[in-house]
Amino acid sequence: MIGSSETVVFYKPRSSTTGSGPDRSRPPHGDLIAAAAREHDIDPALLQAIISVESADNPNARSPVGARGLMQVMPATGRRFGVADEMRLHEPETNIRAASRYLKTLQGMFGNDLRLVLAAYNAGEGAVQRYGRNIPPYRETQDYVRKVMARYDQLLTARRSSFR
Repeated sequence: MIGSSETVVFYKPRSSTTGSGPDRSRPPHGDLIAAAAREHDIDPALLQAIISVESADNPNARSPVGARGLMQVMPATGRRFGVADEMRLHEPETNIRAASRYLKTLQGMFGNDLRLVLAAYNAGEGAVQRYGRNIPPYRETQDYVRKVMARYDQLLTARRSSFR
């Protein structure tokens, strides 16, 4: 089942058809999410779920520990994935692309276990490795994984029902 702890959905979504006006059914930054999803073979609903939980779609969000932008990328992670100026992490395209590259890297490390990928995104891959490739016993990380999985499930349910 998509969204289960055994499956992470990294794939190339189908190309959307072009219309005559803006697609009001798409989330804010939907085109940027779709482009990053295609580029990195990640389900766009997963990216949107992370954005919803991380920043509530606020590109100017900044955490107390310094994470920035829509997907709350830490400046060191941004540098790791090509963003030298941390202020650029507030730019939606830059933020989504850097975070997507990081998620793809984590998927390469933790395979198709979406819960571990999300735990590593939140707590760092080192934390997941230190705890024997398990979700670290940090309340924040455990809550984060639950929240993203719940939001992802909502988005998948909405996507399925839109095809009926």
